[in-house]
Amino acid sequence: MAETLGSILTAMITPFDADGNVDEDAAVALMHHLVEHGSDGLVICGTTGEASTLDDDEHLGMVRLAVEEMRGTGTKIVAGVGSNDTRHAIHLTERATEIGPDALLHVNPYYNRPSRRGIVRHYEEICRATDLPIVLYNIPQRTGSDMSNDLLAELAQLDNIFAVKQANAANLAKVDGLAIYAGNDDLLADVLDLGEPGGILVASHLFGEEMHRMVDEPDHRRAIDGGLRDVYADMPVAPLACATKAALHLLGLLPSATPRLPYVELDDRELGVIRTMLERHGLLQHSRA
Repeated sequence: MAETLGSILTAMITPFDADGNVDEDAAVALMHHLVEHGSDGLVICGTTGEASTLDDDEHLGMVRLAVEEMRGTGTKIVAGVGSNDTRHAIHLTERATEIGPDALLHVNPYYNRPSRRGIVRHYEEICRATDLPIVLYNIPQRTGSDMSNDLLAELAQLDNIFAVKQANAANLAKVDGLAIYAGNDDLLADVLDLGEPGGILVASHLFGEEMHRMVDEPDHRRAIDGGLRDVYADMPVAPLACATKAALHLLGLLPSATPRLPYVELDDRELGVIRTMLERHGLLQHSRA
């Protein structure tokens, strides 16, 4: 199952227009750009997609848009449908399942930080709500709760759970019953060296072809990774959704860099870091900016 999702999955931003509404035209254009430049699949309404500020209609609308637009292209669509409210997570899971993406991404409950038994019960209920493959998402820096590898192995015994997006470098290791996807861009090379399928990435908005070369050219993997280390260091100058939107806007690939509060657009210093990074990699010379 892991191989069927591909190796380079881009956690796509959700474009908003200047008034803060979802810009479906910009989203469709970006989807096609990404799949033409190294992405095997798209993760819709994840963290970088600002899912936490989308209402359910917007959220499910973006999933539907991606599924319908990418139908027949071979591009895999993974819908982020996690919540720290199990009832809400079930609702999103059921509705998304009706739309028909290729898989679902489910973060463990954040903020309320349930016990291990609570996490297991949460995922048991999620698995009852769908027949789609489920990718777990371990990102303790956002959830406040780490899913240890022995817990991941336990969850792998549940129907439908087949992979984890691992964003905790300290836990990076093979897990019985699960495929591993890098949850941070700078973990991609390490994940591939483990023999695992790939990553759910953000820098692939800009460097998708280079990142796919890390899959296709293992002998050059470390050199390619080394050439992107400055990207991994510079993009978090602001929240990644904001920095990515700014970069895409500078490149003429996004009509507006507008995020939703509490995210804000980059200030002059932050924008300068992103601009310099793009110039350093020779991208701005090809843009309309």
